[in-house]
Amino acid sequence: MMLDKLEFIENKYEELSIKISDPSVMANQNEWRKLCKEHAELEVIVNKYREYKKALDDLEVNKEMIQEESDPELKEMIREEIKELEEAQMKYEEELKILMLPKDPNDDKNVFIEIRAGAGGEEAALFASNLFRMYTRYAERHGWKSEFMSSNETDIGGFKEVVFMLRGDAAYSKMKFESGVHRVQRVPDTESSGRIHTSTATVAVLPEVDDVEVEIDANDIRIDVFRASGHGGQCVNTTDSAVRITHLPTGLVVSCQDEKSQLKNKEKAMKVLKARLYERAEAERHAGIAADRKSQVGTGDRSERIRTYNYPQGRVTEHRIGITLYKLDSFLDGDMDEIIDGLITAEQAEKMKAMGNSEEI
Repeated sequence: MMLDKLEFIENKYEELSIKISDPSVMANQNEWRKLCKEHAELEVIVNKYREYKKALDDLEVNKEMIQEESDPELKEMIREEIKELEEAQMKYEEELKILMLPKDPNDDKNVFIEIRAGAGGEEAALFASNLFRMYTRYAERHGWKSEFMSSNETDIGGFKEVVFMLRGDAAYSKMKFESGVHRVQRVPDTESSGRIHTSTATVAVLPEVDDVEVEIDANDIRIDVFRASGHGGQCVNTTDSAVRITHLPTGLVVSCQDEKSQLKNKEKAMKVLKARLYERAEAERHAGIAADRKSQVGTGDRSERIRTYNYPQGRVTEHRIGITLYKLDSFLDGDMDEIIDGLITAEQAEKMKAMGNSEEI
């Protein structure tokens, strides 16, 4: 069955190669870009499939040669090559199975990240600020761009809430695993007795959505303007540039004050609102997703967590896949790949398990 699917994909890839070179198709830029995107997505699978087929052909040739060869030394060389090709065959088959797994349609999108201080007061707000820095540093390491949206800051530099955007190649595919409750264990600067405190922050990751995916009726929103404060740059307390949008049917509220321009703040706030409405609609359509998100984001209570950051021991523990790393400083500086890659691998394993791994190549 898998071979049939791969043959179908290769044929479709060839058809798309012809289409995207057709001047009549290129004249319609929207359609052409859509076909190019599909072509690029299939190219990864097709290239791997062609490497796999070449390995099979070479293996067949070597098996025929070893039957005809009489020289012991040459026979041993062929035997070694057969062994290498059989190992390559197994490797290609595993890689193809992963490439053929169902893909999250949001994986290629940019993301909005919302961080909110949970249990722990000021210490939780400072931890929210640490997480904000961690994600922006991770984005820098991957060549992504970060864009500040809004925040509610505390007097000592923490965040009760901060919303920002990460723009980069397949950002959602990596960042989606960050949704949930993050727990920190450390001695606060204000703690004279040296007692370790436990605080939490909740993280929500939302894919950026296109205008065509979410339509908002102008009569369903209320827009308020006010003077920016805190993280607002030079326009703080001078003009009514900050914008607050309330979606009346759902009660969702989004604020943005980062830009000097009221119009730009409104555009940013609308993007965040659309992302939240999209996620809400998806959750309603899929009860399982709603239950999963509820368990991930939770209430911010100390007993709930997906990850623990322990400062005295210098460790970070990812509870969902049972990984502990003793490199907390570098992790908080954006060196998160080991855990994120582990979460991606675990998701792939779950998908293969759900498919029953029944489709052999």
